[in-house]
Amino acid sequence: MIAQAIAALRKGELVGLPTETVYGLAADARNEAAILKVFAAKGRPSDHPLIVHIGTLAELDQWACDIPQVARRLAEHFWPGPLTLILKKAASVSPLITGGQDTIAVRMPNHPLALKLLQEYGGALVAPSANRFGCISPTDEHAVKAELADQIACILPGGRTPVGIESTILDVHTHPFTLLRQGMLKQSTLETFLKEKIALPSTKTTLRAPGLLASHYAPHTPLYLLPFADLHMHTFASAIVLARQPAPPGLSPQTKWWLMPQDPDAYAYELYATLRRADEAGVTAILVETTPAEPAWQAICDRLTRASHRT
Repeated sequence: MIAQAIAALRKGELVGLPTETVYGLAADARNEAAILKVFAAKGRPSDHPLIVHIGTLAELDQWACDIPQVARRLAEHFWPGPLTLILKKAASVSPLITGGQDTIAVRMPNHPLALKLLQEYGGALVAPSANRFGCISPTDEHAVKAELADQIACILPGGRTPVGIESTILDVHTHPFTLLRQGMLKQSTLETFLKEKIALPSTKTTLRAPGLLASHYAPHTPLYLLPFADLHMHTFASAIVLARQPAPPGLSPQTKWWLMPQDPDAYAYELYATLRRADEAGVTAILVETTPAEPAWQAICDRLTRASHRT
């Protein structure tokens, strides 16, 4: 299957790629025609940057320049893994990848098939999530097929992705460093490693990075975030509830109550697959219990908040 994927990539075709976070829609990062296919397949805005995936640390210098030493230390410690670094782009990088910006997003995925493909292919890949833009990211190959089967030459079957939500994005090309996107690699872990505080995006932040739109990761069915006490008080004709506690007595027969994990890592693993099942159930609304106001839940809260945003 790796050989088939490599052959497809060399011909400028797209490949479904399992990573530890979600499945990616992979294309050769040096092939602008293939990169354009990624945007077309996803319906992705052309100014929305892509993440470059590399298979070895030595490749970092091919994609970024003026790399601060702290970025190299972060890469050596956390790669392969769910950390994307924002750096100053190398001159040879296509503006299609960066959305016309002078920065680039790079990571090394921690999945055996992804690493094997990258290393045997011998070049970097762009690999945004393998779904229509703004919709639920896929965490298994069946979800990729459901969304993009007619756009992809082949899908590497890697089973369920072990993390379940997208990577943490850290901007290290300016100081103080800024956590642009929350992920399951937590802010506190990065601050402990760096021995300094990391800033969060403000209204003055102009840098564009993947996954930062107000509405994103969303099912087609309207999703509402509600406190536990309000979950059974809804007036929708039919609903699926995702809660971390059992259903109260007297639940309406038009309401399906699905229990979600209490542990944030387990919750993240189940989140997108569960949202996809709920979206396919034909109900009027998906109601999700608000997450705890704790650092371990920040990335999950971010995804659910964006999934519930209605433009």
